[in-house]
Amino acid sequence: MLMKIAILTFILFFYTAFLSKDKGKLEKATGHVFDSAQQHYQNMLRVSKDLTKYPRTSAPNGSLKYTDIHDWTGGFWPGSLWYLYEYTKDPQWLEAAKRWTESLEKNQFNNTHHDIGFMMYCSYGNGYRLTGDPKYRDVLLQSAKTLITRFNPTVGCIKSWDQKLSWDGKTMFKYPVIIDNMINLELLFFASKETGDPVYRNIALQHADNTLKNHFRPDYSSYHVVNYDAATGKVLHQETNQGFADNSTWARGQGWAIYGFTVMYRETKDNKYLQAARKMADYYLDNKNLPDDKVPYWDFNVNQPGFTPKWKYDAAKLSYIPRDASAAAVVSSALVELSQHLGSKGGKYRRAAQHILTSLSSEAYLAKPGTNNNFLLKHSVGSMPHGVEIDVPLVYADYYFLEALLRNKKS
Repeated sequence: MLMKIAILTFILFFYTAFLSKDKGKLEKATGHVFDSAQQHYQNMLRVSKDLTKYPRTSAPNGSLKYTDIHDWTGGFWPGSLWYLYEYTKDPQWLEAAKRWTESLEKNQFNNTHHDIGFMMYCSYGNGYRLTGDPKYRDVLLQSAKTLITRFNPTVGCIKSWDQKLSWDGKTMFKYPVIIDNMINLELLFFASKETGDPVYRNIALQHADNTLKNHFRPDYSSYHVVNYDAATGKVLHQETNQGFADNSTWARGQGWAIYGFTVMYRETKDNKYLQAARKMADYYLDNKNLPDDKVPYWDFNVNQPGFTPKWKYDAAKLSYIPRDASAAAVVSSALVELSQHLGSKGGKYRRAAQHILTSLSSEAYLAKPGTNNNFLLKHSVGSMPHGVEIDVPLVYADYYFLEALLRNKKS
């Protein structure tokens, strides 16, 4: 018996030492990433002075591509500046974050799509968290009011996009709900906590429950788009928009799912959301098509038998299957939090998060200052079916990467 105890103690000692060494390496990498971020973003601020043009990616000609205030990605640039300020406490980043955040103010009334959560919670949400500025709170509450105008109680979900034609041109999506929409629910929980009004929380719960019911396969892989009948709430179609095929698993979509249901557990403590998030994470981490560095291909099922794209896909057009660092960044951030909710069972997810972050911090993905149009991460994919943003930097990859590193540092 004493021998068994000694052996277990010996194993525990070296396992703890191994984790400590690994943690130390990531801490060093985190410092390097944030040092790099300061150089990248100082360069970005020098070339990006127009507050109506938000850095998004690299254009096909290699130049920096901007987007306008209506685009879903507008909040990630100021959000990244907030994270840089949070890490450094340097007033220059506070000033830049405030300036770019406040440029989005009129978006609090933007009801043209569901992405107001991305746009405003990543910017104003971080700003309010770090400064307590009551003006930011007011903008967030109006943003939540705007978001719930897209909720249909018969469907029980927030409508993602307005009417849209499917890839094959045969299906008109009249009430499409996409897995990405899960990320916008955090704004609604914020609004209910701040106001005491349960309407926002109740809508978030209905949306999450219907998403859990209709967006997932038995193995907890996710569909990208579910199209509903607005009059009856019936599911009409389960398809894709940015993934390889209707029955495939788009990598970033799986990331949104893991992240969104982890937030649902945080806000409700309902175990069904925790177990769902865990199973979604298991699908990602245990997938035989996940590369060793845990940065996924843009879709888990590219070129596999049984998966037929409806878009004009030419396997010979690229000599490789692009990775999606943005998906990895989203997943790493979600896994850090998920591991904390799982207690003694969270080790697998924490180690996986740190593995991903170590990969993203390496030269394979982390760009050198003065390159990559001043974005941190290389090798992301926006939409292969659309033929846009293939193997390029993406502003939201940087945002979730910095968020994940901060979460890991604080935990």
